[in-house]
Amino acid sequence: MRADGTFAVKSFAPAELVPDPVVPTGVPVGVATMEKHFEGGVAGRSATLFTAAYDQAAGVGTYVAMESFEGSLNGRAGAFAFAHSATTTGVDRTAEFLVIVPSSGTGELAGITGTGGITVDADGTHRVWFDYAVD
Repeated sequence: MRADGTFAVKSFAPAELVPDPVVPTGVPVGVATMEKHFEGGVAGRSATLFTAAYDQAAGVGTYVAMESFEGSLNGRAGAFAFAHSATTTGVDRTAEFLVIVPSSGTGELAGITGTGGITVDADGTHRVWFDYAVD
């Protein structure tokens, strides 16, 4: 099955987490928490742990995120976790990855497995989709 939706970031809060030992690189590495709200076939909200190595001025970097979602996929209510990442050179998104965490589903989404993706339209609209199965 496939569920499609859009989402908006409702909060983005950088965290004061610093790796030990500190290893300087060409782009800063940071951690933040996020809250997102979803609409469409993917409806609900999520809490995200977001890590990135990103040069804000150049728009170049890579992120890795672990997200806890609660809501519904095509009307099936529950919660699950998913991981995603992507790289940008400032003009594109590459090395994209999204996977639903096995055994993380609850409610009507218990037993969920699958993959998906995230895209950003030219107008800034964020889209997400899940290709999934529920046992």
